[in-house]
Amino acid sequence: MTVTTRIAPSPTGDPHVGTAYQALFNSVFAAQNGGRFIVRIEDTDRGRYNAQSEGRILDMLDWLGIVPDASPRREDGDGPYVQSQRADLHRQYARQLLDSGHAYRAFDTPEELGARRKAAEARKDSYLGYDRRDRALGREESDARAETGEEFVIRLAAPLEGQTVVKDRLRGDVIFQNADLDDKVLLKRDGFPTYHLAAMVDDHLMGVTHVIRAEEWLTSTPTHIQILEGLGWQQPEWIHTPWLLSSGGKKYSKRRGDPSVEDFRRMGILPQALLNYLGMMGWSMPNGEEVFSVQDMVQHFSWERVSLGGSTFDVTKLRWLNGKYLREKLTPQEVVARLHAYLAEYGSDLPHDAYFDQVALMMTPRIEVLSEFQEKTPYFWSEEYPVTEKAAALTLGGQDALKAVRRRLAALPDFAHDTTDAALRALADETGVKVGKLMQPLRAVIAGTTESPGMFEMLEALGKERVLARLDRVIQG
Repeated sequence: MTVTTRIAPSPTGDPHVGTAYQALFNSVFAAQNGGRFIVRIEDTDRGRYNAQSEGRILDMLDWLGIVPDASPRREDGDGPYVQSQRADLHRQYARQLLDSGHAYRAFDTPEELGARRKAAEARKDSYLGYDRRDRALGREESDARAETGEEFVIRLAAPLEGQTVVKDRLRGDVIFQNADLDDKVLLKRDGFPTYHLAAMVDDHLMGVTHVIRAEEWLTSTPTHIQILEGLGWQQPEWIHTPWLLSSGGKKYSKRRGDPSVEDFRRMGILPQALLNYLGMMGWSMPNGEEVFSVQDMVQHFSWERVSLGGSTFDVTKLRWLNGKYLREKLTPQEVVARLHAYLAEYGSDLPHDAYFDQVALMMTPRIEVLSEFQEKTPYFWSEEYPVTEKAAALTLGGQDALKAVRRRLAALPDFAHDTTDAALRALADETGVKVGKLMQPLRAVIAGTTESPGMFEMLEALGKERVLARLDRVIQG
């Protein structure tokens, strides 16, 4: 048996962090077992369908470096991998469930269903699901009404007694009382399947052996088991991963404003760092190492090391991890290349030259995400750079020091690191002023901030002409 896993995202908006999370664990488990990982777009919710979202989901996976064995961009004999293109198949199996008595037509209008729900709420009924009134319709009457053109849905005829047991790899046997389950819609009035039917049909036909998905789907699994049993098909192995939680302790959700993958990309998070962080959510390396690659996950992953408590997504921790990748996992040349690519993607017109590379290497220890680079370096690119309140105060209080520094720097033959270092330290010795007291107002003048790279590296990069001009502008008022 070839291990086959899948993700089945819905194209309804920004690519979700949860989709990336599930893609990571599904792809890692498939790779670890020499299997297949497929991506199937679940687009049958036509009311929420977003035409651009499908491409953005696939682009997200490309950016992350998660390459499926099959997808809408890598079609094979088991496709197509867009659910709406398989609607005829779904209708065929809905009819099979209808013919075998595992499903039935329900002719209730949306208005009738709404009125019944309101009435049940007014009575404070604990059960607000479908009241099953059309379940008792004879097949002959049901066929006749359908043939006249009366609209209907097809619902699952869920068992009314007994239990449905979900055998979950992480949770053991999870028992559901059938009396508490609903007769879910399988085929909608528009002829499109619901996720419940389409996912199970497609999983079976595509040979999915392990359904690895979010915890929120656990309560739907009894319905999925009943569909599979009604069609006479074997169940996959069920694995429901713990929730990603937002900082407020609720489920991480783009609807509540939690960042999407595209938000993190715009922030300047590296794809390797995001995958590393997602891997830490609920799982840990055997040696406790926090910085690891996807290949490390493939080598060491086990379900036994997955914690069910749910993990809080901490953007601060993600930024810290991203900074470690910039400083420790990428070569200087790779950092420069990533910055070039990032700035080009988001419309920056900064130069691609040796000066840029010099600034980039100076700033790498001082940034955690790529978006900080341009935010923290305006004084390298223009004479119109902001001055912080603290820097302005230092320049006002340091006029005598600035004049002395200006005279010493003007006399230097060059602004090489060692030259300016020696000159300022000699000036400090001669005047009895600590070198820090000289450099603080100097930094404030040439950078407009008290936070910048090393003084001597910065002086060398900016050059004598620009540094002296900035000092003159402040000294002369």
